[in-house]
Amino acid sequence: MLELATLGLLQREPLHGYRLKQQLELFMSGCISVNYGAIYPLLKRLEERGAISVLVEEEGEAGSIRKIYSITDRGRERWMHKMMEYPHESWVNARSRFTIKFFFFGHLEPAKRIKLLEHRLMVCRLRLESQERESLPAEPYQAEVWHRCKAVIQSEIEWLNERLASERSEPPLGSSGQSQVEAEIIAT
Repeated sequence: MLELATLGLLQREPLHGYRLKQQLELFMSGCISVNYGAIYPLLKRLEERGAISVLVEEEGEAGSIRKIYSITDRGRERWMHKMMEYPHESWVNARSRFTIKFFFFGHLEPAKRIKLLEHRLMVCRLRLESQERESLPAEPYQAEVWHRCKAVIQSEIEWLNERLASERSEPPLGSSGQSQVEAEIIAT
């Protein structure tokens, strides 16, 4: 998930490691754990694989040299692959991965956004059906958690249905590459 998020953020703008960590914490701390021990080795691996490159090296505030990274065409291909994959993982990780993917929906064409939304909707419905087949726990606190989990899934299903309806009714992108909603937000 960290690779997906890193490549996604680098599509927006070139970043150095510290700024990348700040962006990850700001936008995705509810989905992934971010620490320097993971960021810098990941950046090194991505650079070695040709997914990112050093745009410029500049002197940092403490006098050390910092690298500004940008995404390459190979990195964009890798990001797209990561966006469209459905790894077998836990329910919690799948929810976090979808949240990260949704954060970057603006970089996807509508058909791919719809495909990801439909897949997540199917996963949520299956999870809800599975939970409903289980017996309600007799212990009151356990039963309360069971009800809360069910409500969260139902809420996500409603939200996904709303997003799908919106995606299917959204006008095509204009010549500027912005949707009508994005254009209206920028204009205000």
